Amino acid sequence: MNIVVGRDKLDMARRAADAAAGKIREAIAARGAARIIVATGASQFEFLAALVAEPGIDWSKVTGFHLDEYLGLPVTHKASFRGYMRERLVSKTPQPMKAFVEVNGEAEDVGAELARLEALVRESPVDVACIGIGENGHIAFNDPPADFDAKAAYAVVDLDEKCRMQQVGEGWFASLDDVPRQAFSMTVPQIMSARAIVCTVPDSRKADAVAGAVDGPLTNMCPASVLRRHPDCTMFLDPPAAAKLGKGVE
Repeated sequence: MNIVVGRDKLDMARRAADAAAGKIREAIAARGAARIIVATGASQFEFLAALVAEPGIDWSKVTGFHLDEYLGLPVTHKASFRGYMRERLVSKTPQPMKAFVEVNGEAEDVGAELARLEALVRESPVDVACIGIGENGHIAFNDPPADFDAKAAYAVVDLDEKCRMQQVGEGWFASLDDVPRQAFSMTVPQIMSARAIVCTVPDSRKADAVAGAVDGPLTNMCPASVLRRHPDCTMFLDPPAAAKLGKGVE
């Protein structure tokens, strides 16, 4: 895993966006199209703003997927990840995207929704997964102990209390009781199958998770530690998020 520490949150976001944009442009040049995964949450605000401002991306050749969505949450709720993506990515690109595949958290037939997502994401490899890390070390909504050997591309998962409290702390919900207990989530193996991973993690509240992912044991109790197995993964941090790392980071 490569580690890059920006001067501050904005510098981190710009550097991460530049790396992701480079992967997108390379994919379009090589294969005529790009397929990307994009994360949500407060940690991705600056990254997404920088990504849509990147020059030279033909968004009409880009198909996007997002990682997760709360089970049963209306798209009109401020915490809806579908709404988040519409507001911060899909409506902001200079040209309309070729496609953006939403996870329908309100699907009446959960099994059918999982099958639909699986078929679409596995049509061809993902070129770059733009992800973050949760305070409990999760990637997507794969909370500890994460399933590193899942066979499916998406699954319905239970959310642990630390994950749910993070959503309250970020202001998406008024109380813990308001946070759904289950969500659709892209699985760890599906994330790891991307050709490249750009992981953007700001803020001091993520410092313990970052230290566990980078310097701790490779374990499903810190799901992000699995990123060390990926051949092309770069983690972009701001100084507060990197504060508990050992020496040797850029």
